[in-house]
Amino acid sequence: MTKQSGGEKITRYIVIGMVVFVISVGAIFSVMGKKTPNGAVPSSVVKSEGYGIVFNADLTGVPKIDLWEDLQCPVCKQFEETNGDYLKKMITEKKAKVVFHILSFIGPESIFAANALACAADEGKFIQLHAYLYKNQGAENSGTWSNAGLINAGTAAGISSDKYKSCVEKRTYTSWVDNVANDGATKNINSTPTIFVNGKALDRNTQYYDAAGFQAAVEGK
Repeated sequence: MTKQSGGEKITRYIVIGMVVFVISVGAIFSVMGKKTPNGAVPSSVVKSEGYGIVFNADLTGVPKIDLWEDLQCPVCKQFEETNGDYLKKMITEKKAKVVFHILSFIGPESIFAANALACAADEGKFIQLHAYLYKNQGAENSGTWSNAGLINAGTAAGISSDKYKSCVEKRTYTSWVDNVANDGATKNINSTPTIFVNGKALDRNTQYYDAAGFQAAVEGK
């Protein structure tokens, strides 16, 4: 065996590194480009609404609110703190059609939390878990929304069924999470929260984090 010079070794390592990089990038783009039109779909989802979870789907003549959000997003938490009770009131009093588009920009725990919300929708507890997850939001991808954390969150939100626990652990609705993300990409939704009322984008500076401004936008005042 002949001894390799330092230059030859460096060249070999560069080539190996480039091959590994190309393979890694190819794998990333393969995952990012994967489309998942099929798979399990949670309760209240309307595919024509971008796979959003819809409340009061059959109402007509009322405002329609589309909300794109990520459960690990700090400013989404701010929006929920400002407007969550009002949205719940509009839903329960059947004064608005509300479509929740749960995105997963921030990482794995955004996906896990979105899946858990879908599981909660099957239990009729979407709104309760939605509020709990924001109220108890931790640092991004810090372990807050592990399977155990999300099962405990479900219990706190009034969900005690084994079905919910299994849904969280098996991540039953991961394909649905992908479908929501794909729809958001086609609509150029690139930040959270993003809110539309009757198809019109709201002003992030004046209508997101001011309760009166948001209510005026919804009610056309």
